[in-house]
Amino acid sequence: MRDNDGDKSVSMSVLIMEMKKMTRAVLVAAVLVLPSMALAQSGPASRDGSRSPIQDAVAAALGSHVAIATVVEAPPAAQQAPAARGGREPRRRPSMVGYISDSSIGSQVRIRFDAGYEASVPDRAEFFYAKCGCYRDIADLIPAAFDPSSPGPGPGVVTDLDFQQLYVLAEYAPHERVSVFGEVPIRWLKPRAFVPGLGSFDDQSGLSDIRFGVKIGAVSLPERQVTLQLQLAAPTGEPLNGLGTDHWSVEPTLLYFEQVTDRFAIEAQFGDVIPTDGSAGVPTGGSEKFSGSVLYYGIGPSYEVYSGDQVRIAPVVELVGWRVNGGFETVLDPLFPSSDGTNIVNLKFGVRLTMRDRSSIYIGYGHALTDAVWYDDIVRAEYRVGF
Repeated sequence: MRDNDGDKSVSMSVLIMEMKKMTRAVLVAAVLVLPSMALAQSGPASRDGSRSPIQDAVAAALGSHVAIATVVEAPPAAQQAPAARGGREPRRRPSMVGYISDSSIGSQVRIRFDAGYEASVPDRAEFFYAKCGCYRDIADLIPAAFDPSSPGPGPGVVTDLDFQQLYVLAEYAPHERVSVFGEVPIRWLKPRAFVPGLGSFDDQSGLSDIRFGVKIGAVSLPERQVTLQLQLAAPTGEPLNGLGTDHWSVEPTLLYFEQVTDRFAIEAQFGDVIPTDGSAGVPTGGSEKFSGSVLYYGIGPSYEVYSGDQVRIAPVVELVGWRVNGGFETVLDPLFPSSDGTNIVNLKFGVRLTMRDRSSIYIGYGHALTDAVWYDDIVRAEYRVGF
């Protein structure tokens, strides 16, 4: 990764195919004018009189009768990239978003804290937690919906739930285009209101569902990144306490970053949470599961209002949405409806303070724009440091 200070470091690389049929002039011209390629393909051009990888490749292709110059002139001073901030290697502009997943690939540790308010349907499609435990207690009321195996918290149907979650993520990148990561979440639940007469349950806390995965950089340039991410969620949270979904999920995601100007960037994501299993649907005799896949997307422009040698400050606005495909939700009016086709959209506002392009702090707030919600409001604080 590199600082984006308006200039780019010079590096050259070339893929030599069948060149014996080409003339000496064409080959030499190609070496001189080929633009910089991906950093993963080659290192910087040599300036100490030694042959570069390009020259060696061309010499091998042409044979010994072609002489390749062993000194590569430095580009004119006006075109050379200035020294990076603090004398370090140039690094790509860091991600500024707070809710959209970071497309950057690198070794880092991230600590994140969320506080969500007024979650009214927490078991929708078993996305946040498992099917409501209230189904274990309705054999006499609604026999067709009775499910003694319902794994979620109960008794009672919660209508207002606050929650807090602490996430600790570690990412390791053995290569600049590949990384692996794991995330451990701790969850606190605070139910505020229930449907009258059906019972209630107390506050809960503990380990939630652990996530881990891999990121692959399909495009990795200072001004543009396209990253493929595959994440798995393991059912490590206790579903009876509302700490997990009680099933594995697979989450493929496409992440995008575009540096539009020196200060303005756009980041985006498109992904899907696909449950591998789930609780029985409603009625329990049907073939559908209570869980459903959740398609999600988002876009977040950011603008650096301050960009110094050591510190950057960038406000960011993010529009994030979800579409639920399949599944059910526990709502009594209408009674236990399908969640299929539910659309949820949130608007997020935040600011990120980046220090020396290696560590940063993010503070943000999100609010639901649609009638259907995961939560009405959420506050997020995050710290991350790269290595």
